[in-house]
Amino acid sequence: MRIVIAGGHGQIALRLERLLAGRGDEIAGIIRRPEQAGDLLAAGAEPVVCDLESASVADIARHLESADAAVFAAGAGPGSGMERKDTVDRGAAALFADAAEAAGVRRFLVVSSMGADREPPEGTDPVFAAYLRAKGAADADVRARAGLDWTILRPGRLTDEPGTGRVALGEATGRGPVSRDDVAAVLAALLAEPRTAGRTLELIAGDTPVDEAVKSVVEG
Repeated sequence: MRIVIAGGHGQIALRLERLLAGRGDEIAGIIRRPEQAGDLLAAGAEPVVCDLESASVADIARHLESADAAVFAAGAGPGSGMERKDTVDRGAAALFADAAEAAGVRRFLVVSSMGADREPPEGTDPVFAAYLRAKGAADADVRARAGLDWTILRPGRLTDEPGTGRVALGEATGRGPVSRDDVAAVLAALLAEPRTAGRTLELIAGDTPVDEAVKSVVEG
C-alpha cells in the first residue's frame, strides 16, 4: 500500500511510519518544517513539506495521488493556543479530507481523542476544551462524507511507555491510558482491515493482542 500521513513528524506518526515501512508499505509523511525530513527518512518514510494551515486542497491532493490510504495524525500540539486548535485539529482535518476526496483516496483514518464526542465537563482547561471541541467537529465532518471509507480512532491518555501489543478496542472502552506504541500498532492493523470503515473506536491499554482486538471489532 501507499499511505500518506498528515502530521508525519508527530510522535504517533513516526512510530506508525516505522511499522508500515517495516511491513513493506510505501509511506509519505506531510510535514511543516524541512528540518524534520531527516527523522522521517530514518523512519522509512518520504518527507513531503506542505503546511496544512496555508495549503490549498489542490496542493494537498497532488501529494495524495496514487495513494491507497490517508491518515490524519496532525495536531497543533502542546503549547498552542485555542485558535490553532481550531485551524489545525479541525480545519486541517477537513482540508485533508477534502484533498483525499479530490484525489480519489477513499480509505481515511483519523487519530482523534477520547472525549471528543461530548461537551467538555465544567472546569476543563479552556485550551484543552477547545481541543476536544475541534476534534469533535473534525470527526463529525469526516463521518458525514460519503466519499470516504473512514475509521476514527479515539485513544485514551497517551503515554510513552513501551507498547505491550495488548489493548482494549471498541465503541466504548471507558477511560484509561494507552502507549503511543500501541496506538501506532492499532492504526497499522486498521489500515490492513478495510471492514473497520464506518467505525468510531475508543482505545486504551488492555489484555487483547492488537490483531485480535481489530478482528473482534469487525466480527463481533
